[in-house]
Amino acid sequence: MRSKSPEETVADAAPADGSGEGRPVRGRSASAATAKKASKPKPRTSKPKPAAKFAGAIGRKPPRPVDAETRREIFRRLAAADPDPRSDLEYTNPFTLLVAVVLSAQATDAGVNKATRGLFPVADTPAAMLALGEEGVRERIKTIGLFNAKAKNVIALSRILVEEHGGAVPADRSVLETLPGVGRKTAAVVMNVAFGEPTLAVDTHIFRVSHRIPLAYGRDTDAIEAALTPLVPEPYRRNAHHWLILHGRYVCKARKPECWRCAIADLCRFPDKTPAPKPGKAKPGAAPTIEPEEDPSP
Repeated sequence: MRSKSPEETVADAAPADGSGEGRPVRGRSASAATAKKASKPKPRTSKPKPAAKFAGAIGRKPPRPVDAETRREIFRRLAAADPDPRSDLEYTNPFTLLVAVVLSAQATDAGVNKATRGLFPVADTPAAMLALGEEGVRERIKTIGLFNAKAKNVIALSRILVEEHGGAVPADRSVLETLPGVGRKTAAVVMNVAFGEPTLAVDTHIFRVSHRIPLAYGRDTDAIEAALTPLVPEPYRRNAHHWLILHGRYVCKARKPECWRCAIADLCRFPDKTPAPKPGKAKPGAAPTIEPEEDPSP
């Protein structure tokens, strides 16, 4: 009888449906084939839910977010305390606002203001900024972190505004997000402050305040923006961005929240409220907090 060729041997070992199951190929044990078939990929480990992550940060089960009636009262009080909130950044028009917010990435508003007081008087339009040039911008903002990259972005976005938008800042969030150095948060700030849109630009302050009260939970600033924006009562959406940022910056501070002078302390469910410091005594220690996994550059 004719002996089978190697090709015929392999063909006999494979099933007709091409699934790879059949008689083992010569030189390969059946147990090895079975073991390979039985092996399964390891299950993917999912990230903890936002509330669970916060629980790990504060060491206990987090409280449930406040209800709609409480949210309305929270914003009513914040509005009563500051009816006309303003950004801490100094600017004179939509363009200087855009530049100021771009420069504020990983920098304080006070530090940005110090630098732009020497920049905006000589370059308050895209055309004037281009005329100043990258070196001129860099020299005036060198006290700010990442000033080299920021100077490049300011010149690049100024060129685009001149060449493609007639020197004007477009009142379109999606277009703003295409500009160099402009991310989702920066675009939201410009749309809110310059054009009056009810956007919510979530930074680390809003992220922290939202988790502490809590208003909503989220893994990062984008998640908080998506969760919190529809929860803000409609009459307060225009200024909610300012109220929450200023509240987080000056009252609900990261390490030592000043709960004793907080206008919404009785509505806030944060369990580690700090008492008022006694005269002559040291201020209370740092309270547990949580920061976003990633705070995208504005």
